[in-house]
Amino acid sequence: MKDKIKKAIICKEIGDFQINEHLSRNTLPKAGDVGIFKVKQLGKHKTLQGAHGRNVTLFEGDYFMGAFGNRYATVVFRGEVPVAFRMEYHILGKGGVVGVVKQTHANAEDIGPTTVEFVGFASDHEGQILNTKHKILPAKEFVRPPFKVILSVGSSMDSGKTTTAGFLVRGLQNAGKRASYVKFTGTVFTKDKDFVASCDADHVLDFSDVGFPSTFLCDKPELMALYNHLMRQVAKADPEYVVVEIADGLLQRETHLLLTDPDFRRSFDYIILSTGDSLGALGGLDVLEKMGLTPFAISGIFTASPMLVDEVRPSVSQPILNLDDLKEEAVLNHLRPSHHQSSLLAKAG
Repeated sequence: MKDKIKKAIICKEIGDFQINEHLSRNTLPKAGDVGIFKVKQLGKHKTLQGAHGRNVTLFEGDYFMGAFGNRYATVVFRGEVPVAFRMEYHILGKGGVVGVVKQTHANAEDIGPTTVEFVGFASDHEGQILNTKHKILPAKEFVRPPFKVILSVGSSMDSGKTTTAGFLVRGLQNAGKRASYVKFTGTVFTKDKDFVASCDADHVLDFSDVGFPSTFLCDKPELMALYNHLMRQVAKADPEYVVVEIADGLLQRETHLLLTDPDFRRSFDYIILSTGDSLGALGGLDVLEKMGLTPFAISGIFTASPMLVDEVRPSVSQPILNLDDLKEEAVLNHLRPSHHQSSLLAKAG
């Protein structure tokens, strides 16, 4: 059966393995644990992103290798690794994340998640369960990156954060700067990373390069350890600027946790806000202001509509940058340290 198992991209580094069915009823899975699953009923996910990045079609009765994990996606599902034994699970994300759906967007209720049967853990020859997550050192102390960091945040999921990040990277490159990209939080699927790579980023990384199926429900120490590791890795490309994207909206658990953490706040020099509509722009600015954060510009999906831009412009002091603005070398002129960021750096020093 092993030669028929389809491998999801989160398991791309898994080599030789054994299917250990004996551990199934005695061991609760944890995030990153690798399992073999059989497709029972197709739902939302009819394909997976395979280990080589290509789409892999699923059929009922297929076997595949995925990893247990959590997911937070407001337009699809919220799912988690269960805390009790079960044999039936759901595919939570196209990158191969498996768990149990807890909440569903109304638009996905009719189709539901793809349901799978747990066959067994993938283990090594000594019977140890394989786990995709790399062992990374705890963040003993905060070390400021040796490059300028631009944080791309949004009012919600699908507000345009990745597109903003990609076009901003292209603008920095057009200005003669070395620019890279890091997707810090989210659920494994390389679409965002691949897009920014096509925008001419010198180097792209995300959390799944360290084996994280997702970052949802990670605690602060693990998030900071992951962040420091990603910053050390991207530094090898010797960038002048790194655009760091945080998934989901300003009110989401990990996003809010990071934006209110003093160490994380000292790690970036600039912040850009993406929103989907005019009211989201004003609301997002208000949320950031209450956190003591001031974005250098506003962008996102709403900038595709001149009417929405006209609605926002009288109420904000920040420049509103559409995609054409972001990809031009003149975008560099907008990158001036805000009073807030200068104050934080002074205190940190």
